[in-house]
Amino acid sequence: MLLEDLQVVLKVAEFRSITAAATSLDMRTATASAALKRVENALGLELFVRTTRKLRLSSAGERYIPQCEQALLMLDQARQNMKDDLDIVDGELRITLSSDLGRNLVLPWLDEFMETHPKVSLRSHITDSNIDFYRDSVDIALRYGSPSDANLYGFKICNVPALLCASPAYLDKNSAPGHPHDLPTHNGLFYQLYDKTHDVWQFSRDGTEYKIKMSGNRASNDGDLVRRWCVAGQGLAVKSCLDMSNDLLSGKVVSLMPEFKATSTELWLIFPNRQSITPATRLLRDAFKEKCTVILKQLIEKGILDDSVLI
Repeated sequence: MLLEDLQVVLKVAEFRSITAAATSLDMRTATASAALKRVENALGLELFVRTTRKLRLSSAGERYIPQCEQALLMLDQARQNMKDDLDIVDGELRITLSSDLGRNLVLPWLDEFMETHPKVSLRSHITDSNIDFYRDSVDIALRYGSPSDANLYGFKICNVPALLCASPAYLDKNSAPGHPHDLPTHNGLFYQLYDKTHDVWQFSRDGTEYKIKMSGNRASNDGDLVRRWCVAGQGLAVKSCLDMSNDLLSGKVVSLMPEFKATSTELWLIFPNRQSITPATRLLRDAFKEKCTVILKQLIEKGILDDSVLI
């Protein structure tokens, strides 16, 4: 019986399926099944009751699995403590990134990070959908918004204002809006998550809130595609200042109605548990903070943002 076998057993207990556990661990089903058999043979007990549809824990499994999980956590923490003491930066970064921010900003940052720390490997998961740490087999999520689950751990990277943007080509054909009430005459470019289209845009000025129901001929569940449509002059978009930073700084798009503030958010680096916070991820957090601060300062220097964003 190997420690790796116990990891398989815990995954089987989590998914109640050898096949699902194998998929999560990126191994063949036969390999996972053999690992489970080794553990059961070593214990002389069956940990699972096999049914036609799925597995369920036996009475022995109900007693063994929680203690096994605790023991592995203690071993992993001991290993991590040794690395912390020696300042060892290694291991696999299994990180999920949003499509726009990930492709256009963060992946080059990760390349640079790995050049500095060659013992680090990377497995990236690019999606704008909601993340499930266990289903998607990731250890870190770089996401807009603070963690909504009290069981998660996270570090705030920076404040992220949202901006109403359009390309010069679009504005050549359409007059620039000066007030939220002007927006319904324009073509909106929308982000869509599952069945919800984000076509109600919110702005505030001097304590007054404006909610504008927009119409438009394009929507996508890929934030990067919404940005590309905006750059191509297909309409107006409300986007994160980080997502649009390269286009704003190059003049491919401009920020509109700056006195009316769109709903802002924050960028967070989120972990499923404390054990996922390693020397490598702490350094990665610091690198993300540094990179984002540089971008925000560039946008401030251009007059696109005010310096309150750095507070």
